[in-house]
Amino acid sequence: MKNTFGNNVTLTLFGESHGPRIGAVLDGLAPGILVDEKRIAHQLSLRRPFGKISTARVEPDPVEIVSGVFEGRTTGTPLCILIPNTNTKSADYQKGLPRPGHADYTAECKYHGYQDYRGGGHFSGRLTAPLVAAGAILLSALEAKGIFLGTHILQLEKVRDRAFSELASDLSCLREKQFPVLSESASAEMVAAIEAAAAEGDSVGGILESAVIGMPAGVGEPWFDTVEGLLSHALFSIPAVKGVEFGDGFGFAEMRGSQANDPFCVCQGQVQTRTNRNGGINGGITNGMPLIFRTAVKPTPSIFREQESVDLAAMQEKPLLLSGRHDPAILHRARVVVDSISALVLCDLLATRFGTDYFSPEAKA
Repeated sequence: MKNTFGNNVTLTLFGESHGPRIGAVLDGLAPGILVDEKRIAHQLSLRRPFGKISTARVEPDPVEIVSGVFEGRTTGTPLCILIPNTNTKSADYQKGLPRPGHADYTAECKYHGYQDYRGGGHFSGRLTAPLVAAGAILLSALEAKGIFLGTHILQLEKVRDRAFSELASDLSCLREKQFPVLSESASAEMVAAIEAAAAEGDSVGGILESAVIGMPAGVGEPWFDTVEGLLSHALFSIPAVKGVEFGDGFGFAEMRGSQANDPFCVCQGQVQTRTNRNGGINGGITNGMPLIFRTAVKPTPSIFREQESVDLAAMQEKPLLLSGRHDPAILHRARVVVDSISALVLCDLLATRFGTDYFSPEAKA
């Protein structure tokens, strides 16, 4: 049973959706990294539900850092984050009648019925809150080294946003957006699609597209700890993620090598590629070009329509109709989770390549 990710910079998540608190422990951080409480609060606000397109469960998410920080900077020892759960309605959940698309049945198989089933327990997207709080610290550490990342909704149901173009300005724009799209017309259409699904008791999914600029070349390993492998490993831990691709991804299936290869060139004294079909990675290692990857998120499994289930105690088929508060879409809230867990992977990769003091203010550029 493992709830920790990372090699040199690690993150452990703990708690349950309806327990008293949820939290995270960050370990392996260099001493001296700035811990900006306003940045943490801002990142959590991007995850917070709002309007008709989100669940009615709104948590204030006050963050308590109980170790690893002194006078606003990391000490280098384990950093522990606690967030209380205050807005729970446990009566909305019933044991032994697994919800289709959720982890209820697999949790029953793994934990033999001893798991906290309320709100999905430890499997709940609620645990992304401490992940986002930790991610805010990691994002600040990356930005201090000139590395910036961001995510937008590329596609929601059949509505598409424009692709990334001027990455620096696009990423800067997305940082402040509650609904993360690059085109305002796409924003209106996507919101309408979510509201239409919600009105029918249904839900929608889509694709998130992420970009990272400023990553140095030569980071990553050639086989089992490739950049793609570690990012995919982390991204697939996010609830509802069912697909990840890098660069042109599955689009390579339609190409020949003459189209798929990225020709090398020299630009301002640096080696670059004229195209970036491989998403900034060759042989599992960064090549200095922007990292580009996409994450497929399935429709929220909690829907207000009758579904088929099984009474596990009686071993009989039984219809299920959910009550409670659920998201008709999670894409807009999930983007900051993608940013946060990607920041963890990048910090871990950089610490592995250059040492954990790479992020210390005392380290040479």
